Amino acid sequence: MGHATGDAAYEDLTARARIRDAAIRLFAERGNDATTVRDIAQAAGVSPGLLRHHFGSKEALREACDHYVLDRIVKIKEELYVENKMASPSFLPSVHPTILLSYKYVTRALLDGSPRAAAMFDDMVALTEQWLGKNAPGVTDDYRAYAAVLVGMQSGMLAMHDHVSRALGADIFTTEGHLRMAGALTDFYSHPLLDPDYVAKAREAITQLRAAAEGA
Repeated sequence: MGHATGDAAYEDLTARARIRDAAIRLFAERGNDATTVRDIAQAAGVSPGLLRHHFGSKEALREACDHYVLDRIVKIKEELYVENKMASPSFLPSVHPTILLSYKYVTRALLDGSPRAAAMFDDMVALTEQWLGKNAPGVTDDYRAYAAVLVGMQSGMLAMHDHVSRALGADIFTTEGHLRMAGALTDFYSHPLLDPDYVAKAREAITQLRAAAEGA
């Protein structure tokens, strides 16, 4: 099997990293409940005892995977957007397998109804809020709400991957499907759907409704 992150030769990774990467791959494919400690250890080429030595439990391993995947997503987005690596012909192809695996992992993780799923969503909102404040100042007066809605929209699209894939005619967790979806998202974010007059009226209406609700 190929390594999970696309960052280094699998053979050169430490045992801890091999366990983490094997877990990410299996959690993305099967989900947490359908993946055992023995499955992960076998995929990583280590003993179950070594897995427990490094992580203590499968739940602790999952938490470590959650944080790692989110950190990788944020880092890649910063490299593409802030460091302008989108202009590099080699960068996107090099990280695209990581992006696909990460989205597949996040989709599985958010849909299992566990406390970790809620924690991951909250982490995604917090990271997005921080990123917006740093890289898109002035985009909104309510960064928390903006971040929560943005994460909800994007994770909801991934959660409905069967329907979105069917509509696009390609699985969005494959290169073809994801790139078509990414192209549509680029168009979506680069072209305002509402004209300024409508936006001004909508903001005024929202302000009036909020004031009425607070005074009730």
